[in-house]
Amino acid sequence: MKQCRRVLAVLVSTGLVAAVLSGCGAGGGDKRQIIRIGHNQATDHPTNIALMAFEEYIEEKLGDKYNVEVYPSELLGSQTDMVQLTQTGAIDFCVASNSILETFSQNYTLFNLPYLFASAEAYHKSMDDPEIVEPIFESTKQAGFEAVTWIDAGTRNFYTVSTQIEAPADLKGLKIRVQQSPTNVEMMSLLGGSATPMGFGDVYTALQSKVIDGAENNEMALTSNGHGDVCKYYSYDMHQMIPDILIGNCAFLDELPEEEREIFEEGFLLVNSVEREEWVKAVEAAKDKAQNEQGVTFLYPDTKPFQEICEPMHADMLAKYPDLSPIYDKIQEYNAEYPSEAE
Repeated sequence: MKQCRRVLAVLVSTGLVAAVLSGCGAGGGDKRQIIRIGHNQATDHPTNIALMAFEEYIEEKLGDKYNVEVYPSELLGSQTDMVQLTQTGAIDFCVASNSILETFSQNYTLFNLPYLFASAEAYHKSMDDPEIVEPIFESTKQAGFEAVTWIDAGTRNFYTVSTQIEAPADLKGLKIRVQQSPTNVEMMSLLGGSATPMGFGDVYTALQSKVIDGAENNEMALTSNGHGDVCKYYSYDMHQMIPDILIGNCAFLDELPEEEREIFEEGFLLVNSVEREEWVKAVEAAKDKAQNEQGVTFLYPDTKPFQEICEPMHADMLAKYPDLSPIYDKIQEYNAEYPSEAE
């Protein structure tokens, strides 16, 4: 298995992953069906911990039939690569950023809106509401995959090598890595920065070589991915709360017998609950390490100027995608019930 993963890491950029995958996995007399899950986080990240819990659960319940293999750290390629592999069935599941899924379904544009959620509580309540998520999660079935659960990725904020971001004007002229989505590019344009979309695995080198001036992500990127070794200022502008999404190949899911599908659904719920529990602990540990070991300074600017600049994006999105209005309105109800602590 270790040898297969090393081969995959080398060959993923050549487009040979599907061929390599067909030769990796259980060998000898093991006739179990292999279930492959890819993601881009390190092994100590809450996402990987949750997926390992899923592996243990499925193999405990259905271990005579399935062998679950979790591939962390972009071993199967970038998130875009893995989504495409999940589409074709070369792998069965992967974790993808909501921002990447925007390119497959316009419905995911909603969750990418800056300042969509008023608070973490409103965010969690919204994402746990089937009326909100199901129309979005099921909107990629025609593309060959569907979302099976969401994963908390915290709040996205700007962090930079040497510039302190205290106001939108501080972003002017800075090259900031953003996720590969039209919404994120537009957001950076409005805020005055220069959007630089790239795969997450390329960010550290780009920061170190000063190809970019900063990035935007949650606190875990500072420690789990080493960005805090280069970037010394982390600014809580709180511009997005974007979930990561565990997606599954539709053909695999549809072919599961009913009793097995129920067990998988229980496993998806387990992924969500374990990851959220681990996330709280991981963020606290990341902030402590970033501040005390990496020398990162945390900044707490007034978020209202950032929010006001991005506000027109809401009206533009609803005008472009009117079918999303009922879901947007439902989120606003949670925002009213769980307002920002700053208000």
